[in-house]
Amino acid sequence: MVVATVTLMGQTASVTAEGAKGTTGAKGAKADGSYGFSSDDQPVDGAAGTGDAELLVPGKTYKSSLPADGDVYYRLDLDDTSDAYVSVTAVPRAGATVTASDGIRVTVQDADSRNCSIDSDLMGAGRSPRPVVVSGTREISPRRTACQEDGSYYVIVHRIAGTGGTPDDWDLELAPFLEPRLEKAVGTTPPSSPDPDSDSPGGVTGAATPRSGGAGFGSAAPVHQGVWRADISPGQTLFYAVPVAWGQRLGATAELGSTIRGAYVGGALTMSLYNPARGPVTDVSFGYSGSQKTAALRPVPPVAYANRYDSSGAVRGMRFAGSYYLVLHLSEQMGEEFGAGPFGVTLRVRVDGSAEAGPAYAGRFRPPGPFEVAAQGPGPVQGVGVEDEQLAGVIEQIEE
Repeated sequence: MVVATVTLMGQTASVTAEGAKGTTGAKGAKADGSYGFSSDDQPVDGAAGTGDAELLVPGKTYKSSLPADGDVYYRLDLDDTSDAYVSVTAVPRAGATVTASDGIRVTVQDADSRNCSIDSDLMGAGRSPRPVVVSGTREISPRRTACQEDGSYYVIVHRIAGTGGTPDDWDLELAPFLEPRLEKAVGTTPPSSPDPDSDSPGGVTGAATPRSGGAGFGSAAPVHQGVWRADISPGQTLFYAVPVAWGQRLGATAELGSTIRGAYVGGALTMSLYNPARGPVTDVSFGYSGSQKTAALRPVPPVAYANRYDSSGAVRGMRFAGSYYLVLHLSEQMGEEFGAGPFGVTLRVRVDGSAEAGPAYAGRFRPPGPFEVAAQGPGPVQGVGVEDEQLAGVIEQIEE
C-alpha cells in the first residue's frame, strides 16, 4: 500500500529539493500557477469534423486548443488487439474566469459513430482555473461488441460552458497510450473492493525533505516513501509521481492546517489521483475557513489487471503498474481570504505490501516509460508486467 498524507500549513518561505534517485530533476511548478506543457508536445489542430481529423500517435504528446463553443476532433488508427487510452488535459488561459460548471467532455467513437467511451469533468466548487483532465478509452473486451475492430477511431473534445465564465479558448494537452494484449487470458473477476471504514490509509512521521512539485504531468516530481515538503500558492497546481507496483495499494490524505481566520472558501484544496495513462482515478476537495481540515481519497484496491472489470471507476483506474500521479490544487479564492502565500505543503508517502509479478504482455506499452517502476518501500521489487529476464534487468538497475 502506498499512502500519502498532505498537510497545508500557514505561509512559509519557498523550498526546493533534488530529484529522486534514478530520475532527472523535474521542473518546478510555475509561480503564476500556469500548467507546464511538455517541451516534447507537438502542435496539432482540432478539426471541425471527422473528415479532417489529424492523427494522434500513441507514445507522443500534443498541444492543441479548444474553443468556447463547438467540438474538436482527432483521429486514432488502432489494431484489433490493443487497448487505447487518450488523456485530455484542458487548461484555462491566464486571467480566465471559470464557474463550478465549466469543464470538458471527451468521447471516443468508432467509424460508425458508436461510442467506445464518454466521460467528463468540471471545475467544481473551488471556481478556480485549474487543469481539468478527462480520459477516453477503446477497450478490447469479451464483454463488448462495439469498438472491437481495427481501423480509425475519433476523439471528440467538447467544452462544457457554465454561465458567467470567460468565453476564451482553452489550451489542450493530449496524450495517447497503447496497452498491448496479454500473452494469455486472465480472469475477469475483479478483487473485492476496499472497505471505506477499515481500509483508510494511515500516515507517516519523520522530518520532511524539501521537494518542489512539478507544473504538469510531463514534469511531475518523483517521490518515494518518506515525508516531503513544498510550497503552493493560490491558483497553483503541483504534480507528483509515485511508482506503484502490481499488488500494491495507493492512498492519500490531505490536511489544510489552521491559520488566520477568514471567510469560508469552498473547494479550497483539491487532491486528485491519476493512473499511469493519466486517467482519473478519484479525487477529494474540501472547503476551508481557517481551522484545520482533513479529507482522504476514497480507498482504492491494490493494482491488479482485473480491476478494469469492476463497476467502480475508482477501482477500474487501478488497472496497471507504473507512475501514479498525485495532483494538488489550491484555489485562487484562498488568496483573497488568506493572502498570497505561499502556503507550506507536507506530503507523506508510505509504501506497504509486497510487489507482485504482473501479467505477461505480448508487446510493450507505448510509451513504455510511465508503466515502468522501480522498487520502493518494504516490499520486494515490483513487476511491471514483463518477462522474467526483463524484470531481472529492473532489479539490477535498482541494486546499482
